[in-house]
This record gives sequence, structure tokens and C-alpha cells, in this order.
Amino acid sequence: MKPKILVVDDEANIASTLSDILRDEGCEVSTAGTGAAGLKAVAAESPDLVLLDIMLPDTSGLELLKQLKTDRPDIEVIMVSGHATVDRAVDAIRSGAYDFLEKPLTLKRVVLTVNRALERRRLAGDKRRQDQAEEQRHRIIGESDATRELRDQLSQVGPTNARVLITGETGTGKELVAFWLHHHSARRDRPYVKINCAAIPKELLESELFGHEKGSFTGAHARKQGRFELADTGTVLLDEIGDMDLRLQAKLLRVLESGEFERVGSTNPLKVDVRVIAATNKNLADEIRKDNFREDLYHRLNVFTIHLPPLRERPDDIPALASHFLDSYCRVNGVPPKKFTEDALKHLMQQGFQGNVRELRNLVERAAIVTPGTEIDRSGLLKLTAHTLTTGDEVFTRTRPLADARLELERKFLEAQLTRFKWNITKTAEELKVERSNLSRRLKQLGITKPEPYS
Repeated sequence: MKPKILVVDDEANIASTLSDILRDEGCEVSTAGTGAAGLKAVAAESPDLVLLDIMLPDTSGLELLKQLKTDRPDIEVIMVSGHATVDRAVDAIRSGAYDFLEKPLTLKRVVLTVNRALERRRLAGDKRRQDQAEEQRHRIIGESDATRELRDQLSQVGPTNARVLITGETGTGKELVAFWLHHHSARRDRPYVKINCAAIPKELLESELFGHEKGSFTGAHARKQGRFELADTGTVLLDEIGDMDLRLQAKLLRVLESGEFERVGSTNPLKVDVRVIAATNKNLADEIRKDNFREDLYHRLNVFTIHLPPLRERPDDIPALASHFLDSYCRVNGVPPKKFTEDALKHLMQQGFQGNVRELRNLVERAAIVTPGTEIDRSGLLKLTAHTLTTGDEVFTRTRPLADARLELERKFLEAQLTRFKWNITKTAEELKVERSNLSRRLKQLGITKPEPYS
């Protein structure tokens, strides 16, 4: 598609010359001789770029520029003048003009400036589309009372620099909420860095957070920046903060109090400006009582708390979530749209979903893959959920041989623990106090395989 350019200039020979130059460059060009005509042309044609004379018979080009950047900030504007001064050029740039061209115009300068302005417009459009895609991907889906309250909380704390502690079971969407907080803050164009404190061995976590100097420990072959350094001026998410050991908690407390830390192996303090968001599936009050978590760190992190209830406590959100996941899967994978029948949605609302939103999403994706046609009904879901989902406490109340019940309980427990630790088998074995080889062997015996998100 040809770039659309509007030339607003009351000098007919200038407008004609610019039009000829730009058409030779493959642009679609229209002209206007007054500010009023220029505004009408912008409304009717929605150009990509406006070349705007600073002296017009009915208005000042600078005033028209300000109005254009207010009404259509996405349109690039290049100012043109035969009476250029430094002050006017500065005023134009401050008011949003891309550049300022002085008459008499030269072919080379016009073409170069126009191409650069159009490229910036293209990149800005790409950025807007990326942002819109991110907005869509991180929407807060659902209309339950709990979800409405969550949206209210996010709108209150999102634009601030306040630290936020996000609590909730595994799979409830803590990472999504953390990203939402960053994306709707003044830091949205700055770095967003996340680290899972449970997935990294304790002896390496300090280096991951704060970086290290070359030679500071075995394997430190070069200087490395830590996550806090990388997140400077932005946001850092400390996921599973309840799994951080006490020694490192003390160092984190200092960062929260002063913004200062040292890389491992260094005595030179570094200072950063970072918004900290923490998330955990543990009850930190209980961890404090057990002397596993510092109370002073808890109070530093807990400026604002957002608790995400499990999906089983907000079944009214399930139809909207399931339909959203299904639409998204079909769109991303280029398959014809599908939908759930009413009976299928009612069936989903009756499920326990111990894995919360993550489990629902995985189930929807499996259903989209294996279900022929455009509708997913209850019978199709029953085939998928017969061995994966239970309603309420059915795992305890359904009568079957005790040996079978033990196997089912063990399978569900191990699946929950593996999900909690992002399928890090070494970490899971360490927390369960078993040998890694024994855990791997038992998973194979129980037929537990790594699900899609971790494969």
C-alpha cells in the first residue's frame, strides 16, 4: 500500500513541486491551501504524514500542528518554512513535529526526511500492534465478584510505584497479574524482568539476582549482570518469594530499603530504581511463625496485597475463560473457529480444577486439537476429563480399591508438586526429601509425563 501524504501549503508552486517529488517516490499525495482545508483532508483521508507550512492564510502552522498532534497523535508532521528561525524550529519539535524543513527545499533533504518520518510511523504502528496483542494476551477474563474486585485493585495500584505482594495457589494467574501491573504503570516501556526463586538452586540465586564478578566463584568466567541490574528503571517480579533462603532475604531487604547491592565478589555498591512485585503460593504468615521468612522483609514487600482465589471458588469465570482460550488457540494455530456447547460449559463449571486456570487452559487446548468439527460438546470433554479431573472431594469419596485410591492420591500429589516447581525435577525431589533418580523412576511407574507448557 502506498504511503499517503498531505501537503498543506498556500504556495501553489511549492505544493506542486513537493507533490511531484513524493509521487516519484511512490507516495499517494493530496494538497490543501489552508489550515481549515488541511483539517478536512486529514479527517477524510487519514494520511500517514503531513507536510505543513508554518505560515498559512487562515492560521499559524504551529497552532495547526498542536491541534493535529492532539486529535491524531499517530500522524507524523514535518514543518516547512521560508522564514525559519531556531526558536520556531524548537517550538515545532517540542509540539510534536518530526522535523523542520527550510525553504528553498532540496530534493535530497525532502526525500530523506520524508522516508525517515514514514519509517518512524511504521515502527510506531508495529509497536502499537504489539501492545494491543499484549493487552489481548494479558486480559483479566471473567465477571465473577472476585474478578471484578481484582480489576478494581489493579486499577488502584497499577499506575503507582507501590510494591505488590500477589498470593494464590499455583496456576491462578499470578504472573499474568504481575505483568498487568507493569504494563499499566509509568514503567511500561522500561524493562520487565522476572525470576522464579524456587526454580534456581539456592547457591546460584544470589548471582542471578545481583550478578557476579569474574572469578568470584568456580565457573564465574566473566562478569555477569544480575536481574536487579537488568531491571533498572523498570519492574522485577520475584516469583515464589516464599522459597528464598533467609541469608538471601537479608540482602533483598537491603535492596528494598536503599536500592543498593553488590555483585557477588565485589565491594562496590550499585544503586538501582526498581519496582518490586513478589508472588507466592505459600502462607507467609505461617512461614514467619516457622522462622522460614523474615517478618521485616514481609512488611517491606506487603505494601499492597492482591490475593487470587482458586478457580473452583469462582466457577462463574470458567465459561468466559474457556471460550477465550479456545478462540486464542484457534487464531494462533490458524484453525477454523470452534465453540463450546452450553452443556460443555456447564460440565467445565462442575470440575474441581486443582491446577486452576493453567489446568483449564491445557484442557481447552487438548479439546481443540482432538475434537473434529466446530463444536466441542459435553461427551467430548468427558473423554478428555475422565482420568484427569475430579469434582470437589471425589478423589476421597469415590469408592474403589484402597490400592487404587493410594495410587491416585500419589499421582495427584506429585503432579501438584511438579507444577509448583515448574517441573524442575531436581528441585521437587529436594523439597520432597527423596532422591532424584527415585522420583524419576516413580513418575515413570505412575505414567506421569511432562505436560505441554514445560516440554
